[in-house]
Amino acid sequence: MAIACGVDFGTSNSTVGWVRPGQPSLLPLEDGKTTLPSVVFFNADEDAVRYGRAALLDYLEGYDGRLMRSLKSLLGTPLMEGQTEVGGRALPFRQLLGQFIGELKGRAETAAGREFSSVVLGRPVYFVDEDPDADRLAEDTLAGIARAAGFSDIAFQYEPIAAAFDYESRIEREELVLIADIGGGTSDFSLLRLGPGRRERLDRRDDILATGGVHLGGTDFDKYLSLAAVMPLLGYGSSLASGAAIPSSYYFNLATWHTINLAYTRKSVVQLDDLVRDAAEPAKLRRLRALVEDRAGHWLAMQVEGAKIGLSGAEQVELELDRLSPPERLRVERATFVDAVEGLVDGIGAAVRRLLVEAGVTPGQVDTVFFTGGSSGVGALRERIAAIVPDARRVEGDLFGSIGAGLAIDAVRKFG
Repeated sequence: MAIACGVDFGTSNSTVGWVRPGQPSLLPLEDGKTTLPSVVFFNADEDAVRYGRAALLDYLEGYDGRLMRSLKSLLGTPLMEGQTEVGGRALPFRQLLGQFIGELKGRAETAAGREFSSVVLGRPVYFVDEDPDADRLAEDTLAGIARAAGFSDIAFQYEPIAAAFDYESRIEREELVLIADIGGGTSDFSLLRLGPGRRERLDRRDDILATGGVHLGGTDFDKYLSLAAVMPLLGYGSSLASGAAIPSSYYFNLATWHTINLAYTRKSVVQLDDLVRDAAEPAKLRRLRALVEDRAGHWLAMQVEGAKIGLSGAEQVELELDRLSPPERLRVERATFVDAVEGLVDGIGAAVRRLLVEAGVTPGQVDTVFFTGGSSGVGALRERIAAIVPDARRVEGDLFGSIGAGLAIDAVRKFG
């Protein structure tokens, strides 16, 4: 059995991998499932902290409290050194991430029946685009949080390279592989030579032709779908009676997972009262104010996320927005989603092209595209990547587990 584990702390879901002979590498973390949604709910009614699916269930059942999701997106941003209010007291975001990492570690140790002091942590190719200092600070911050949670020996591996190690464990011939890891917060890519004759090498630097990525992912798809299809019901794009535009910050906060709680401040509620009075369409602003007062922003974001997932396989979906006042049944077309995220798809496609140029590889030389990450199921994105390397075969890994499994393999190389 391996000494160390691999931890994939994801924007939307997290996993822990541990190599054991003859057994699956991913450890069960919640109700027998190997994924733990990266969610924390501070249940004020029961004075308890819930994690994962239990956190989401408490929130949806209407318990009073504070829901926090997409915690990883805070790394590399100024918010990381800030704090939020929970139960009338200030909670530093650094401490919040530490609580979640500590919970992840504890659950993995319970499942494994042993303690882990050594870990390989997954990280995106870029926490922060085009800012090496901020990117380095984000990694150092995560290392400090992991150390405070009880890990003493810490190494990092790029998430798409970890996914490559998982894919390599199952192939029987050498391939040039493009790893497309489309997660909740980032889209990361690696181009590697993989094969049975290479997998036992301790030093794989010569096999990695290029790595790259952009800070765009599934939560960004959620955001732009929300702004295009749902937020207009709450007044987004409307105006004041004077003709001035309604400030967009309320809608952007509500459409972005890690800033939803910013919409709930007392200052925001007071400002919304003024906007209702001065709006050209006051009914929409009253609906927005009611949503904020009910702290239903995360519920609304979950409905949008569900629509995004549904539109990957259907031409249209219907949303039952029964917590709006008045309730609304909204039909969302796939074409609306595709138009809303076109700029994001363009940016991700450009990152793939840059990767090929950096590696000195033509599209026709790529044998395989290996898709992983929960957001790699978005059809428009898959089609764009497939069009860039049209001759490559497409392989789908475990969308939520490939990285954790690959990190476990890398942990054996690094720690034994």
